[in-house]
Amino acid sequence: MKLDVVRANPAGNITLYVLTPVAKEERGPLAEKLLAMGEFAAEQVGYRCEAEDGLDGHMEMAGGEFCGNATRAYGMLTALEKGLSGKQHLTLRVSGCEEPVGVDLDVEAGTARAQMPLPRFVRPESAGGVQGILVHLGGIAHFVVSGVKPSVEFFEEAEKEIFAPMTELDAYGVMFRDQASGKLTPLVKVPAANSLYWEGSCGSGSLATVIAETEGCPDGNYAKDLLQPAGTVRAEVVRMDGKVTQAFIGGDVIIDRPVEVEV
Repeated sequence: MKLDVVRANPAGNITLYVLTPVAKEERGPLAEKLLAMGEFAAEQVGYRCEAEDGLDGHMEMAGGEFCGNATRAYGMLTALEKGLSGKQHLTLRVSGCEEPVGVDLDVEAGTARAQMPLPRFVRPESAGGVQGILVHLGGIAHFVVSGVKPSVEFFEEAEKEIFAPMTELDAYGVMFRDQASGKLTPLVKVPAANSLYWEGSCGSGSLATVIAETEGCPDGNYAKDLLQPAGTVRAEVVRMDGKVTQAFIGGDVIIDRPVEVEV
């Protein structure tokens, strides 16, 4: 099977987009094969779909999850394919979101900022005796912890104690936060794609971290640049009446040239 693919680098969260039409039931197994190709060093796979009238594009992730970094990078890819330049605003249909998502681009600067889903709930949880904050963003949820050494073993504790009953999730992760260095280390699982990755950066995890760290804060705008293993993601939230009313992530995006691969 020959496929046209594009490799994107949104702040180190390497994403491979399949441009060739692929049936939904084939996407998970195909993603496993693409992720095994060392030349791409990809962490996740998205699929281009036909855009409906009135929208600029449509992209679905291999596991049907929502990914903020993949969304904003797909916005950049769409702008480049359309020959757009300067500052642009595109509206995309993406997996894991009921409503279309807005992406603001500066094509020449190579930056993209995506609208993000608002939290369904934010609550204290514990795993392995460690207290943290669980942020549920719809199809994806993250457990944010501080002062914990990043490990698969701790992730597995969180999976067993927190995520196992949450069968509605398309993906979930643990965000390991080091307050002293300011670094965030994301470990994310997408069951349908059979993937567990130490991500170079995680957009929804960045947002979850800022939401967790501003819980109980006064109304206002909050923004943090979160340093991650392979890049920096800027997460922003607006709080009114004690709730998050707007949310965004942004940062650099690099789009490679399309290539053809045999799978």
